[in-house]
Amino acid sequence: MTHEEKGIAMDAVLQPLFERGFDGIQEVLATIFNVAMRAEREKVLCAELHERTEERRGYANGFKPKTLKTRMGELSLRIPQVRGDVSFYPSALERGQRGEKALALAAAEMYVNGVSTRRVRNVMEALCGFDISASQVSEAAKMLDAELEKWRNRPIGCTKALVLDAMYEQVRMNGSVVSCAVLIATGIQEDGHRSILGVSASLSEAEPHWRTFLHSLKNRGLNGVSFIVSDDHEGLKAALRATFPGVPWQRCQTHLQRNAQAYVTKADLRSTVAADIRAIFNAPSRQEAERLLAVACEKYAQSQAKLASWMEDNLPDGFAVFALPEHMRRRLRTSNLLEMLNRQIRRRTRVVGLFPNEESLIRLISAILMETSEDWETDKVYLNMEGMP
Repeated sequence: MTHEEKGIAMDAVLQPLFERGFDGIQEVLATIFNVAMRAEREKVLCAELHERTEERRGYANGFKPKTLKTRMGELSLRIPQVRGDVSFYPSALERGQRGEKALALAAAEMYVNGVSTRRVRNVMEALCGFDISASQVSEAAKMLDAELEKWRNRPIGCTKALVLDAMYEQVRMNGSVVSCAVLIATGIQEDGHRSILGVSASLSEAEPHWRTFLHSLKNRGLNGVSFIVSDDHEGLKAALRATFPGVPWQRCQTHLQRNAQAYVTKADLRSTVAADIRAIFNAPSRQEAERLLAVACEKYAQSQAKLASWMEDNLPDGFAVFALPEHMRRRLRTSNLLEMLNRQIRRRTRVVGLFPNEESLIRLISAILMETSEDWETDKVYLNMEGMP
């Protein structure tokens, strides 16, 4: 673009200022943001719009509207989208951060931290660029709770694969600090997209909590489940037998690999044992996995008797995935989908530290999960579901 062309383009950008003075500054800022984000997308894709180049890494895929609250007012932005084997989100914006959600989460953090109204106003100003009164904080909390409650109780529908896990957070209860179990259910829908189905917090991960949680999912319309992945929670296994009888259960292979190391008595054998278990799980068929398991059990029968016995009793729990088409196995043989999600949650809950009650815990975690689920449901397909029973 020549110097003259750049000048004409800049005049067009600044036209609202020429016409309306500072009343047009929001439109100017929005235009600058939009142009910058499109330029950044082109840089990530290594190609301009419609340009043919060998270096191209993906393709432009339209725009997604977003309202950003700033000190200068609300900006109507158009977030560039991409498709193909590349991910992109403008570096100028924090993923999943909406003005109204920042307000809601700040209010939630106020309640879980028990901070003063003055501190909340400071947080709000830092996050959103504007002050907030005590009455607005209370109203934001009510709106947040209502929004999250609606999300937690939304209809679900057909979900082919169910991935379950629990995490723990510290909660103050009757003057004592106790561990609170947070149960999270994610699923893969018929179209291959991921979704976060539900969340529940309780002081116990025992079977009644899991059973109540799973029943709540079914009451919201969960159906079509043909495969379940989780770790070896005794309460969960009992609840699954009662709630989803006959549905194949896959024990997370990553957890099995970790658990096996507790039975290895010699440090120099750990890498060898890990490699043997990895070979079993990477077998092309269940028959071959069972053969390799028998070989491994015989190999360690004398030197590592407890390990051999544990492997024989437990590793077959990780074989259910062999009944699925090969292209599905890597994504459905572990609960790593939820493990990564739990790490994202802990980055936020670590800031809070100790929650004053279960309600404050579920409020913050639900807000994080709602944002994540929206991203998942509008992102590219996670798994090709062709061949799923």
